[in-house]
Amino acid sequence: MVILKQRTTLILALTGLLTSAPLLASAQATGRLSAADRTFTHTLDNGMKIIVREDHRAPVMVSQVWYKVGSSYEHAGVTGVSHVLEHLMFKGTDKVPSGEFSKLIANYGGSENAFTSYDYTGYYQVMSANNLPLSLELEADRMQNAIMPDDEFAKEIEVVKEERRLRTDDKPNAVAYERFMAAAYVSSGYHNPVIGWMHDLDNMTAQDARNWYKKWYVPNNAILVVVGDVKAPEVFELASRYFGVIPAGDVPKRPLNREIQGNGERRIEVAIPAKIPTLLIGYNVPSINTAEDESDIYALQMLNGVLDGGYGARIETEMVRNQRIAASAGAGYGGVSLGDSLFYFSGVPSNDYSIEQLEAAFYEQIERLQTELADPDELERVKAQIISGIVYQQDSISSQANQIGRMEAIGRSWREADALVEKLAAITPEQIQAVARKYLIPANRTVAVLKPQPL
Repeated sequence: MVILKQRTTLILALTGLLTSAPLLASAQATGRLSAADRTFTHTLDNGMKIIVREDHRAPVMVSQVWYKVGSSYEHAGVTGVSHVLEHLMFKGTDKVPSGEFSKLIANYGGSENAFTSYDYTGYYQVMSANNLPLSLELEADRMQNAIMPDDEFAKEIEVVKEERRLRTDDKPNAVAYERFMAAAYVSSGYHNPVIGWMHDLDNMTAQDARNWYKKWYVPNNAILVVVGDVKAPEVFELASRYFGVIPAGDVPKRPLNREIQGNGERRIEVAIPAKIPTLLIGYNVPSINTAEDESDIYALQMLNGVLDGGYGARIETEMVRNQRIAASAGAGYGGVSLGDSLFYFSGVPSNDYSIEQLEAAFYEQIERLQTELADPDELERVKAQIISGIVYQQDSISSQANQIGRMEAIGRSWREADALVEKLAAITPEQIQAVARKYLIPANRTVAVLKPQPL
């Protein structure tokens, strides 16, 4: 889950940064450098990492500062503090009063926002490329000088609590999902919602947010990503000028977010006022950071594509259109995370079917993957779909920056993503069958049922 400071919704790509072989060949044929050849890195003396990708197709740039801290770093009593701090970062410094940050960016024709996730918090501006110095100066200022007065906190915490009511408490499916995640993750930091539990928000103080800021918002826990019509040496010089003077801090150890081994199925019922029942099934699986065999991650991504890779995928074709057991249904896998991940299924039964029949239909799909090899033609369709999605993400400078930042924020290198297309393309039907047998088993399973109560 990703929460933005403002009202828009940003869905970060589940896959990493890469350049496909055909695209690379085309680029070479036209004389255009590959993404990797246009990407440059530098680390300041205080430990802050700078990554620049030159993209001169238009005179614009996106500048992002990623902090390696998110809700999964929080402990009981302060859940939600990463997201609250994200809000407070717009409440001013001695140089830039509250509310002026956004006005300055807008006055120069730019847009800006922020986001909080389980593993990181980020801030960004999209502007004309010649306004990069303004963007960096503002971010460097609030990295060290955010003031967060008590009266601003008192107002903003109420905004966050209302956001929680609107996004979660007033939406039965969101409540069910929150309880499902808490049941599926027993020992991981992903147990807590990004926005925090309401009782922790009620008890949070401005000092809690200021303590979190001092602990984690230091240059050696941050990554600056700039993509656009810029020159890397000039960006490095500007970064040194604005961020290089900020002293490094003592960064605490980050969480592992490992999930304990399942000893049997976990099953919960969420009985709340609602109109329709909903089923959520999750299997604890590794991520790119925790897999013993990294190829399992790519096999799980391909397995997800077989089940829910568009209109022609199995769940949509068989469960929704042909059998009509599900009014809606899907599957998902977020393998790019700091700790262990989930492979999940969700669905709403059609009018003539029960939750139990829907659940059985999902298990039939899993059993089929475990006992039959995926059809080669089916696999080619999935590969083409996933790879084209990854390639076309390169059209957007923001998508490129998001993919770089996300990989780096969880401790990986943006360079690893260069090989992603090749790794996905190499996955065989046998490997898909093997991960289905290895991970999609009852001992790893959590089931949550939203049981509607009278409104």
